[in-house]
Amino acid sequence: MRVKTLTLAAVLSLPLPALAQIDPAALRDAALKDEIAWDITEGLTTEIGPRLAGTEAEARARAWSVKKLAALGFSNVRNEPFRMKTWIRGEETLEVLAPFPQPLRLTALGNSGATPATGLRGEIVYFKDIAALHAVPDGSLRGKIAFVSHDMTRTQDGSQYGAFGAVRRSGPAVAARKGAAAILIRSVGTDYHRNPHAGGTGFPEGVTPIPAAALSIPDAEQLQRILKRGQPVSVKLTLTPRQVGMTESGNIIAEVPGSDPAAGLVVVACHLDSWDLGTGAFDDGAGCGIVTAAAKRVMDAGEPRRTIRILWAGAEEVGVFGGKAYFEAHKGEKHALAAESDFGADRIWRVDFKLPESARAVGDRVAAVLSPLGISRGRDPASGGADVAALVASGVAGIDLQQDGSRYFDLHHTPDDTLDKIDPSQLRQNVAAWTAMLAVVANAPEEIGATQ
Repeated sequence: MRVKTLTLAAVLSLPLPALAQIDPAALRDAALKDEIAWDITEGLTTEIGPRLAGTEAEARARAWSVKKLAALGFSNVRNEPFRMKTWIRGEETLEVLAPFPQPLRLTALGNSGATPATGLRGEIVYFKDIAALHAVPDGSLRGKIAFVSHDMTRTQDGSQYGAFGAVRRSGPAVAARKGAAAILIRSVGTDYHRNPHAGGTGFPEGVTPIPAAALSIPDAEQLQRILKRGQPVSVKLTLTPRQVGMTESGNIIAEVPGSDPAAGLVVVACHLDSWDLGTGAFDDGAGCGIVTAAAKRVMDAGEPRRTIRILWAGAEEVGVFGGKAYFEAHKGEKHALAAESDFGADRIWRVDFKLPESARAVGDRVAAVLSPLGISRGRDPASGGADVAALVASGVAGIDLQQDGSRYFDLHHTPDDTLDKIDPSQLRQNVAAWTAMLAVVANAPEEIGATQ
């Protein structure tokens, strides 16, 4: 059967009353010269720098954000605070004592327990992956220091992070149950710089936190080579992080008011906090710049049908506390659609949808207007990103603008996450894609209701 296809011009010229007020293609093309996203990212990383959740630095970032969003002309700019348990970093060193004395580079994982101030000495027990760690009997590692590796490799979509990230997310708790005095992991990343990758871990109730740290990939491989010499390997590990109790974090919200409140909110999200080793440019200052620049371009083009709500979420890195707080505070409101930018600043190559049947044509128009940017339509359902995942899981429609993640895990949670890693031309392509998507979705006359 021959299927009739519409050209981009034909799709965008369909007789849709709301779209007659705005030309998504024209806004898209103008956004390829955008400077707003860079200005936001540069300002945040320069004037604030690292923004560890719950700390004074994150509080300064919230104050900076409120001022910036108000200056850009958004409405209803506000901080919605919440309380959270806060962990901060201390001293962190590792020395091989025998058989080949030398220092190795590492960093504590978020929520790591602490060694004595004088350090912890122990013998290394090596595990190829987390499955091998799971396989040993409980209590069998008493007094030992577990060292767990993995085989994560570089991919465009970053899909291996879900599987291999388990070594960081749950490995320390598993090692604690096995009796280990501490755990070292190969950093969950793909770079070969001597930069360890930070990131959070968790200890379930009843499991006492043990010292837990990530070795840079070159140092993890060095330790593996030492172990292959066949002699017992002893080390001295010093980690002195601490829990400082309950402190304040918060979500920053700003809006572009729409003409039809009954049509529902379009939430575009990023997260404001970052890990403390770099300045949080890729993760996720750029995301905040991208979604905000796009929302401003749609706002400046005229009043949209749907209210666009910008969410700069707090405390994402340490447990998605901001996303959870937003969902609890706002789940009773009508959300038409949610989307998030939190995968760096390299070009968008694919768009995925989770839309109700009533909004099939909305997805078609979005895909058509993104095509000239080199963005293809994917087949996977959109998940929305961490800070809006609860909304999408509850039935809110979602769109994922998938960025090229080929180098994302070179920078993710490392000291190298700095402004110089952002390519301005690729950043502008992101803004163009988000602007076009928002122009279509915020003005679509179709009902964008609950998905299945």
